[in-house]
Order: sequence, then structure tokens, then C-alpha cells
Amino acid sequence: MKKLFLIFLTFVHVFSTSAQLRINSELLKLNNVFSVISSLYVDSVDEKKLVETAIMATLKELDPHSSYISKDEVERVNEPLEGSFEGVGIQFQILEDTLLVVQTISGTPAEKVGVMPGDRIIYIDNELVAGKKIQNSDVMKRLRGPKGSEVEVKIARRGIPQLMLFKIIRDKIPVNSVDASYMIDHETGYIRINNFGSKTVEEYKAAFSNLKKAGMKNLILSLQGNGGGYLNAAIELADEFLGRGQLIVYTEGLRQPRSTAIATAIGGFEQGKLIVLVDEFSASASEIVSGAVQDWDRGIIIGRRTFGKGLVQRQIPLTDGSMLRLTTSRYYTPTGRSIQKPYKDGVEKYHKDLINRYNHGEMQNVDSIHFPDSLRYQTNILKRTVYGGGGIMPDIFIPFDTTRYTDYQRKIVAQGIVNKVIVQFSDKNRDQLKKKYKDFEKYYREFTIDAALLEQIKEMAEKEGIPYDDEQFKKSENLITLQLKAIVARDMWSMNEYYRIMDAENEALQRAIRILNTPGEYEKILN
Repeated sequence: MKKLFLIFLTFVHVFSTSAQLRINSELLKLNNVFSVISSLYVDSVDEKKLVETAIMATLKELDPHSSYISKDEVERVNEPLEGSFEGVGIQFQILEDTLLVVQTISGTPAEKVGVMPGDRIIYIDNELVAGKKIQNSDVMKRLRGPKGSEVEVKIARRGIPQLMLFKIIRDKIPVNSVDASYMIDHETGYIRINNFGSKTVEEYKAAFSNLKKAGMKNLILSLQGNGGGYLNAAIELADEFLGRGQLIVYTEGLRQPRSTAIATAIGGFEQGKLIVLVDEFSASASEIVSGAVQDWDRGIIIGRRTFGKGLVQRQIPLTDGSMLRLTTSRYYTPTGRSIQKPYKDGVEKYHKDLINRYNHGEMQNVDSIHFPDSLRYQTNILKRTVYGGGGIMPDIFIPFDTTRYTDYQRKIVAQGIVNKVIVQFSDKNRDQLKKKYKDFEKYYREFTIDAALLEQIKEMAEKEGIPYDDEQFKKSENLITLQLKAIVARDMWSMNEYYRIMDAENEALQRAIRILNTPGEYEKILN
């Protein structure tokens, strides 16, 4: 009982100190309940589980974004935002109980010792992993580890009769925020950012610098699917586009005083045409950047209404290594808009919001979106009408394309059929493809998906319990073919080449390109 009481009291103490609250009678009552349970309950209790359950139940009553992260999950949760993890540096696929190396990350320990795409890992630290029902999580546990530690892998490689032994010294492996950056034409550059982590702005500046050297005058910034991340990263990125003294964002909470972020004079792209792409999965930090750009009439926002997360979380470490991610304030765009969507009807309804938007027709028709006059604001320079109360509404609406997506296409992607077929194809044809397509440009122009590969998709789908639907397949055939070509490019080069292919069907991006290539169109929209 004493142990349980101390664990919970420690949590209360940390929580109260950080929030500057005193422990009131209700919290003492809760401690009494735990004390009684531990002293008198008929069976033994899992004290840790009870405490964690109580914490999670408490947070569920607050808002949808306050959360508890166990000690085991803390490192994994922070990895994408911290920009690195410690391991060997391979991308792998489990194919028919075989661990296949799909790609080695440039400059990482695995690449340095000579591990190559197409290699099959048979042993990890003398433990047989081939031919077993091993899971992705099991592989990662074995390959990841502290920087400087060693892992031995034995690999089977085509053309070499015996297993090859590699001793790999683990190191920090980068997790990139910038998925793609390339020149669309001789004046327009494109950068796609997938989250806002500790290295995001550094990566953005490197990509931006390369595009400027290539002659970029206009920038299309994609935040599509970007669920956010660190507030400071969003502020630094927005500072790249805004002039000195312009308000980027401010935060305020009941127990948190107003805090403002102001643009400095060091922005790298304060002049020039800017278009930001967003969708319903663009959230939090993405909304800070797009909201600031829109409120200062700095650029055009294209896409669909963003997620609507305007709550700021503070990470509070607890004594056992776990963490509390607590909402402490709301953020507001430069015009004073709070774009947090309502959550008073409970967490479950909150998380169904995107489904409800789709069912209501908002994803397909801009006329289905209605804002009350009380949420109407005016931009700071041109006095254009914008709205708060649930996401950033773009200046140009792009409906969700339902013409190519079918249940059949979604199933073969979601159940890994598409990826599995391409892994097999790349594995068998990698050397031939590398010889035929010396660079991506040649591949992009000439490579096509043949009928035999599409037949493999159908056959494997049947084996996996997905019956063939001719009507749906024909409706999605162009999209499936595009995805196959893009995944092959990713396996041969990187994610940058994957998006260069997939972006040909990105309606928001194509609309942005048309605007920039039509004389006077950009200025007309902003006025």
C-alpha cells in the first residue's frame, strides 16, 4: 500500500508543482481510495496498472490531446520529432518469413560496412530469424540499440554461396522531415515537409538553398498530411516567409500568460510567390504556418480545411521515466483566430470529425462548409475574409478525388499487396533496372508497369482473400499503376523520387502550378 500511495502522490506532486496547484480534498480522496484498495482488496493488485489507468482516465476528461506516455513508449514517441534514432540504418521488408533489405540509408553504419539492397538477413547476433514468424517490432528491437554498440548479422546475397558476416557498430540514424524537394520548372521549386521536429528547419533551409541555386523564384510548400510537432519549429519556418516585426502566433491559457512569437529580419523567402498546400490531415504546427501566411496575405493556401488542432501541449517528465503530455494553452493566429475545433461533446465524437466531414459532403463540395459570422476575421493587409473555429480554410478549395479510389484499391494497398509485389519485383530485377535506367530522369520518362505485374497484384490479392472486382480495378488502374512505378523509384533511389512520380496526380499541386504559370493569376487571388 505504501508503495502505491507514494507512486500516486509523486504523480500528484509533479503535476501540482508544474501547474502551481495545491492538493485539494478531491485528490486526497482519490489517494484514500488507492490506499483502501491496496490494504483491503480481496486479491493482489497490479499497482502500476491501477495508477496508469487512473491517470489516463483523468486525462480523457480534459481534452483530446492531453495524454500519458509510459516509460517504454517515451523514446519511440519522440523519435520522429527528435530527428534520429540509434540503430544500423536499413529499410527492410518481411517477405515470406525472410528479412529482405529494401534500402540502406546513405551514410549509415549498414551502408558503410557494405550491406546492400536485396540482401537477406538470416541471423542477427547468431539467432536465426529467417523462416520464422518474426514481426517488424521484433526486428527493430534486435537491430536498434545504443550508439557505439555492436550487432552481428549474417546475410545471404545472390551469387555468393556462403553467408556473409557483417559487424555493424550502431550510430544515430536520421529521421527526415523533408520528404521531397525538386524544381518543377525553371522558376518554381517544391518542398514537402512531413512533420515539425528538431531538425525540420535545418532540413528545409538545406533544400531551399539547393533550389535557389537551381534558379527558384516561386515556392510551393506542401504540408499535406503533416500532423504537426514542435511549436518552435513552426515558428522558425513561418519566420522564413514573414517580415520583421510581424506576429507569427501567440499562445495563452488560464494559467499560462500570453506568449507571442514575432518574425525576425532573417527570413530567407520574404519576397517571391508562395503557395502552401494543406489538407484535412494538416494539423497543429502546420496550421500555425499556414495561418500566419494567410493572415499576412503572404501567400495562397490551397487544399481542404485543415484538421483544427489549436491546443499546445507541454511534456512533463515523471519520476519513473514516463511522461505527461498536458495541454496548457491555446494558440492563436496573427488575426486572433483560435482554430481549435470543438471537443465539448467528448473525445469519441472529436475523433470522428473527419469522417463526419466526409459524410456531410465537405470533402467534395466547398458549399457544404458553413461558418457562423462570429468566426469571421479579416486578414491584416488585404482585409480578405477568413474564419476561425476549426482549422484553416484554404483560399482555393480542392475537392477530394473519389473517381480513382475504390474499395479494391484501398484493400490491396492497406493489406500490403502492392508493396509485397513491388518488393519481389525489385528484388528480382534490381541489377537489370540499374543498368537500364542510369538516372531517375530516364526512368521517369521511359519506365512503364507491364500487364504481368498487374496480374501478379490480382493473383496475390485473391490468395489474401481480396476477390477481384473488374469494374473497381479498371476505375483505379491508373492510380495503381502510378503507385507501383513510384514505389519502384523509392526502392531504387529515395522518397524524393517517389513523390516526384506521385505528385503528377496531386490535384492541389497541379492547381498551384497552373496559378503560377498563368500571368496575373496569383495576384488576382490575393487581391
